[in-house]
Amino acid sequence: MPWDCRSDSRFKNLMQMLRRAHVLLILVCAALLGRALLGSSFGFAQAPEQSATERNLAIVVNLSNPVNGLAMADLRRVFLGERGHWQNGRRITLVMLERGWPERDAVLSGIYHMDESEFNNHFLHGLFTGEVFVSPKTLSTPEGVRKFIFNVPGAIGYLRASDVDKTVKVIRIDERLPGDKGYKLHVPPRENR
Repeated sequence: MPWDCRSDSRFKNLMQMLRRAHVLLILVCAALLGRALLGSSFGFAQAPEQSATERNLAIVVNLSNPVNGLAMADLRRVFLGERGHWQNGRRITLVMLERGWPERDAVLSGIYHMDESEFNNHFLHGLFTGEVFVSPKTLSTPEGVRKFIFNVPGAIGYLRASDVDKTVKVIRIDERLPGDKGYKLHVPPRENR
């Protein structure tokens, strides 16, 4: 009589263990795949607090600057170089990130209402005609912007809210700080640089 593997208890136990291992493997794969898809597609990989600070763009000045806030129209005049001095008499020094940073793109669209070419033309024309008092200083990293503003009393610039520390002062724009409801300056989530 031939051997019937279905009636052998050892075979039955082996088959049960293989089924359990197979189910466990499927569950582990589904969990890993689900986490990867959710994290990359929907941004669930970061904590919500990080995402909010990542998306807000803060306008920052030197700690000694008495200005605590500006209307958006005044901020635009400062960034356009149409104002040369703060109310305390200090010369305004505008600092920006170099081309390619999403923070710079957000400032160009949200404050200047210009693209890169219009921005360059504005400052070339303004400096030539004398209509612009301040030309921006361009730096390569947010850390460089933060250090520059810390060291230059009349400096103003911008940073992602998550890049702000105690060495610079965040000012209100239209009476709102980054993170307040109705705050207007935002930047896309950070890509790895």
